[in-house]
Amino acid sequence: MDIYEKRMDEVRALRARTDRHFNCAQSILVTFSDKLGLSKEGAYDLGMGFGRGMHFESTCGTITAALMVLGMQGRDKEAALRLVGGFTEAHDSTVCKELTAAIEERGLPRKAGCDQLVYEMVTYLSRLLDTAEEQADG
Repeated sequence: MDIYEKRMDEVRALRARTDRHFNCAQSILVTFSDKLGLSKEGAYDLGMGFGRGMHFESTCGTITAALMVLGMQGRDKEAALRLVGGFTEAHDSTVCKELTAAIEERGLPRKAGCDQLVYEMVTYLSRLLDTAEEQADG
């Protein structure tokens, strides 16, 4: 099993848990805690205030968390702009309230739609970071 599959298995398990809630940002940060130099618990704590668009349905937590991961990996402003630009192109917004409204308009439950955004971001980050690391090691 490669690192991408491991990350996807982990994030799916986090999103499926019923004993503890993992918001969108926490789901990203815990999955990439190895890239942050944090324990999984530390990553969970870091993401507390970033779910549901920082609790005000503002910027999507998948984006804020992904930008933290990129920053801790020493990625530059261009990498951040590509991430946000690609997300905006795919979803027409970066705003939680607008994203969840679009999810509901498609007839999906909010959680299912948010899960998809989380999985999409894990895929993006894994391809960007883990592939680059494998190429450097290989």
